[in-house]
Amino acid sequence: MKDEYVKEIDKEIGQVSKYSDMEQYPGNFSNVYRKGTKYYSIKDISTDESIAVEDESGKYKKAVREKEYTFDGTVEDNSKGTINEGKFNFSDKDIILLVLLTIGIFVIFFIAKKIKR
Repeated sequence: MKDEYVKEIDKEIGQVSKYSDMEQYPGNFSNVYRKGTKYYSIKDISTDESIAVEDESGKYKKAVREKEYTFDGTVEDNSKGTINEGKFNFSDKDIILLVLLTIGIFVIFFIAKKIKR
């Protein structure tokens, strides 16, 4: 998103279908705009380059397409092919397992220390 507003929109091209500030999803997902927020094409600009997103005040904020978003943490750079940005996408289940594993290690360490005494 740019800190730039668009004055001349063309037509509605879609809307946010899912909002979450905790998880990532494929499709018209946003971690900023609520479900139902509308997208518009900008007059005389290709939607492959940028679109306008209607904000809460009714203004149209410019969103520039720098890379194609993909759900697995890999992005496609239009000029250089596919790259991995090193992002980790942990699910709630992964985080719970990591916490349980950490607790388990501490419990084992504590028991081993007690046995040595």
